[in-house]
Amino acid sequence: MNISSLNFTKMHGAGNDFVLFDNRTLKLTEQELAQLAPAICNRKFGVGSDGIIALQFDETKKADLVMLYKNPDGSDAGMCGNGARCFSAFAETLGSPKKFTFRVHNKVYKANVKDQSIVIEFPLETSVQELTVADEALLNVYTNTEHVVCTVQPNELENEQTLINQGRFLRNHPDFQPIGTNVNFISGTDNETLNLQTYERGVENLTLACGTGAIASALAWHHLQQAENGNFKYHVQVKGGTLMVHFSFNKRNESYTNIKLEGPATFVFEGQYYL
Repeated sequence: MNISSLNFTKMHGAGNDFVLFDNRTLKLTEQELAQLAPAICNRKFGVGSDGIIALQFDETKKADLVMLYKNPDGSDAGMCGNGARCFSAFAETLGSPKKFTFRVHNKVYKANVKDQSIVIEFPLETSVQELTVADEALLNVYTNTEHVVCTVQPNELENEQTLINQGRFLRNHPDFQPIGTNVNFISGTDNETLNLQTYERGVENLTLACGTGAIASALAWHHLQQAENGNFKYHVQVKGGTLMVHFSFNKRNESYTNIKLEGPATFVFEGQYYL
């Protein structure tokens, strides 16, 4: 790496915070980003964030842009929904139109940057699988990254140390190895509203919001209610705000499609990080 400093933008999506770079000229490699992430994400010695995101052109021409994301430990993530919304708002400030496509790994997403919120359309058809791990009933929902969902009582969502302990146990459970899983704890408030806390793999702690976790939790709550066919919009209340999950359900094959994540993306500050 032959640069001495990095210009960055700090953003958050419902409290899930990120450090973003314009990588079109920096041309940092994925390996370099993985090496940078632990230092930059450190909340005492770095900028502090739940992950770092690099924006670059898609040389494969499959999409307009590419989003490169790294967890605070330098590991990869299948997808980051809140990060994608921040990425989309960041892209617009760099000249991108309000509607564009971007690639994460081999999947192409659609972004729509609105005035009050940002909508990310997921290239995803998924289902909710029931399973038992360590005598606990869980729901397994793949949302282009790995998630399990546990139902808890409303007061249990406030006992964060218990959630951290349980989240860490399930995240590292042999049944989910070698890559582990994210763990969501939900409590429903009505048919289309639920409260959520997520233990995120790679952050190794609870976060104020998790976009892909919100999707997994909304689909799980729909499944638990044995809801019928149709198009739905669920409100997911997280510590950092409210996320909306749009989806369609086909009871015949138990599949969820037309999945969209909607919510805020907020600019916090810009700065220069010295290497």
